[in-house]
Amino acid sequence: MKIAIVILNWNGKKLLQQFLPTVVQYSKEADIYIADNASTDDSIEYLKTTFPGVNIIQNKENFGFAKGYNEALKQVEADVFCLLNNDVEVASNWLDSIPKIFNYDTNTVAVQPKILDFNNKDYFEYAGAAGGFIDKYGFPYCRGRIFTSIEKDKGQFDDNSKIFWGSGACLFVKRDIFNRLNGFDEAFFAHMEEIDLCWRINNLGYDIKFAYQSVVYHVGGATLDKSSSKKTYLNFRNSLYGLTKNANGNIFLILITRLFLDGIATIKFFLDFHGLHAFAILKSHFSFYMHLPRLLIQRKSIKNKRNYYHKTSIVWSFFINHIKEYNRL
Repeated sequence: MKIAIVILNWNGKKLLQQFLPTVVQYSKEADIYIADNASTDDSIEYLKTTFPGVNIIQNKENFGFAKGYNEALKQVEADVFCLLNNDVEVASNWLDSIPKIFNYDTNTVAVQPKILDFNNKDYFEYAGAAGGFIDKYGFPYCRGRIFTSIEKDKGQFDDNSKIFWGSGACLFVKRDIFNRLNGFDEAFFAHMEEIDLCWRINNLGYDIKFAYQSVVYHVGGATLDKSSSKKTYLNFRNSLYGLTKNANGNIFLILITRLFLDGIATIKFFLDFHGLHAFAILKSHFSFYMHLPRLLIQRKSIKNKRNYYHKTSIVWSFFINHIKEYNRL
């Protein structure tokens, strides 16, 4: 099984200096590519002089995460793509178990490793943790992370079980399935496009697995800080995009509840004096309404929509029932 590790980069020379050495050191059996989104720093010069064995793909402009990967992966030949953030440190044996999982079950077409916090390595990292799930209204959560509650890694998720979505911070996906789905939805630009991709994988009837023996450490927020209102905008908008396209059931009834919940989030941001984030949610909704006709057309093209979500609202479970850990759901 040929694995290609593809790292998307935009003005990330400092991150490449810090994290690329471990990727090169511990990935001898894989090809490594840097897909550069038209960086204006000297990332390319650094790569050419320091890592001449690393393949460089230069996109013509900053296409964002979704299109950036779509364009770059057209130039990569492999059985499995490993999409890896440039702010990830990998463990020495991180690749060992991946081919075994793919070979053991041919219905498995994507795999996420255990993602721990680079700055606090005993704890899971926000973006992916031990594998992702979603609730009925499109809110994502993870084994090891529900909203802002992060669990300590005590081995409670040490299994290779099926998950609903894998994190774009580090995601292994079979090339033929990625191409069959036409890759990421480029309308997302960045954030939650991997959830949309995984949702479409599930709707095709394939499986996504968690690989607990494969460990990586993610900084998180290195490209766009967690406090950024732009991130709030993209997360809320793209969540609505993915929900509308992929969810099973009466989408308009689902959306009515979802929009009510987003309204509560907007009010809370205002009350907490985070006006920019409140306006970001409002802006995300205006963008969503403008694109709703296109999303409904995409929805019609997805024939088999299956139920994978938390049977109730994760918002209710977390904020009302005060359930902070995945195993208590």
